[in-house]
Amino acid sequence: MLNLERLRTLDAVARHGSVSGAAEGLHVTTSAVSQQLTKLEREAGQPLLAKNGRGVRLTDAGRLLADHAARILSQVEIAQADLEAQRGRVVGDLRLAAFPTGARGLFPAALAALRAEHPQLRVSSQEMEGDDSVRAVVRGDLDVAVVIDWYNKPTPMPEGMAKRALLDDLADVAMPAGHPLAGRAEVDLEDFADDEWITWPEGEFCWEWLMFTLGGKGIEPKVAHVAGEHATQMALIAAGLGVAIAPRLGRGPLPDGVVAVPVRSAMCRHVYAIWRADADRRPSIRAVVDALHTAGTQVQSA
Repeated sequence: MLNLERLRTLDAVARHGSVSGAAEGLHVTTSAVSQQLTKLEREAGQPLLAKNGRGVRLTDAGRLLADHAARILSQVEIAQADLEAQRGRVVGDLRLAAFPTGARGLFPAALAALRAEHPQLRVSSQEMEGDDSVRAVVRGDLDVAVVIDWYNKPTPMPEGMAKRALLDDLADVAMPAGHPLAGRAEVDLEDFADDEWITWPEGEFCWEWLMFTLGGKGIEPKVAHVAGEHATQMALIAAGLGVAIAPRLGRGPLPDGVVAVPVRSAMCRHVYAIWRADADRRPSIRAVVDALHTAGTQVQSA
């Protein structure tokens, strides 16, 4: 009889691509992963891993069993979700993540409401960029993630995922208070073709969106400063060092010396919650998503 936890370990190795990655994803030591795989090889009666340089790779038997393990674990999750749904109680542990301004703008209200309404539900939360959180949900390292796509650049979503819209988050152009356009009621992105830009780190989804959007308007942006933290971007703007796109969710009060002006052709981020479809019936997931949706509605109506 194949052991379920050992199948889970093999599945983690297949998903993460290494023993160390599997150990990190399962929150155990590499030694524990190796021991589980050795026992699983004895149960299977043939090698499941082979050396590959300094790492390992799955053998043909390992890939075959890993494919079965993924389907078995999915069925187990469906069974657990059905049992939880039958009980109808919002209990247990749930892992949640969001991009930084999403966490700042939605989590305080949503998590406080969940604690008051469902005291037996233990939610752990963290900040995580969108691409990373999508992969974490697919791997099973997260239960729910709050992610974004932009109005003109959707985020690809893997199969087997469920999602619910939370809000549409408008974005303005933030600029120094002394900027010639700071007194305008509305601006166009083309107005800033000659300005220096402060952006998100290269490679992040929002950075790619900005380059895509400005490039589509014939603007080759002069990127002067890169900062992942919203507060750092605002401090640089206050010092007169450039302009930036400033979404409203989680933005908070602007510092002295910074003005945010709406864009005439409104720009917005679509914010939504995602989770694995095979866990869709879990009352805890439904409760968390409902709380996030309520928090999003409150933000949008404020």
